[in-house]
Amino acid sequence: MEVFVEVVRQRGFTRAGAVLHRSQSAVSKAVRALEDEVGVPLLVREGRRVEPTDAGRVVFERSEAVLRSVRAMDEEVADLSALRRGRVRVGLPPMVGAAFFPGVLRAFRDRHPGITLELREQGAREIEAALERRDLDLGVTVLPCDEELFDPLPFVHDALAAVLPPTHPLAHRKRLRLAELATTPLVLYSRDFALHPRILDACRARGFSPRVASESGQWDFIAAMVAADMGAALLPWTMCRRLDPGLVRSVELTDPTIGWNLALIRRRGAPASQAARAFVETTREVLAAGVKSR
Repeated sequence: MEVFVEVVRQRGFTRAGAVLHRSQSAVSKAVRALEDEVGVPLLVREGRRVEPTDAGRVVFERSEAVLRSVRAMDEEVADLSALRRGRVRVGLPPMVGAAFFPGVLRAFRDRHPGITLELREQGAREIEAALERRDLDLGVTVLPCDEELFDPLPFVHDALAAVLPPTHPLAHRKRLRLAELATTPLVLYSRDFALHPRILDACRARGFSPRVASESGQWDFIAAMVAADMGAALLPWTMCRRLDPGLVRSVELTDPTIGWNLALIRRRGAPASQAARAFVETTREVLAAGVKSR
């Protein structure tokens, strides 16, 4: 049921497999087994996507309810075990995990070796949606977030810089205004990233709609495309410090300053398991009381 639900959410076997860390063949086999048990087809292919049949929609809705009940039971029982076992599900945007969380994950494993730690690499908007559905216990997002829905623990305060190929006319400036990039193609983040619409909105507020050269969810690939002279990008200073200045140049961006402020969030009002509370506490301690600045 868990595999089938993820296939419907992702509208495809490959993306579902990536989220669940399973091969496409394993995902297909699990769905076929469920269809055999139910006795009717549950999915139909429409071009490159899959959609649920009428029976599939019924199974999807019932499966979500069953999985939520099972997870709630597991978490309640785990609480009685005083953190000797349990599970915590954490969503991390790809740029964030490698930059800030290796130390957190190591400390958490050392302190609570019996707790299963499930990590999902997704964009911030997908993480927020998963928290609303209670498919994740915790996740990292870009502030501001809806504080009526989420309880944030800020841990990074940063800003975006313009990343340019060395041959760009603005590459040797100390700072530049966003409007000065109006004629330069931009390499953007994928659409499920919170910064994607934020950058587009900032450009439109300065009187232009950028020409998009490409999109990616990997900051190092974005930088590589800039180095290949495909256009400019807007990356956090946290990432810019890792770039080779011989391949790309990072320039302070002004008018406007676009913040990259991160927080670990959980769904407000939702009961937090002991495992989730332990992860929050570990994050707070390892990331220096929840605040980092460039």
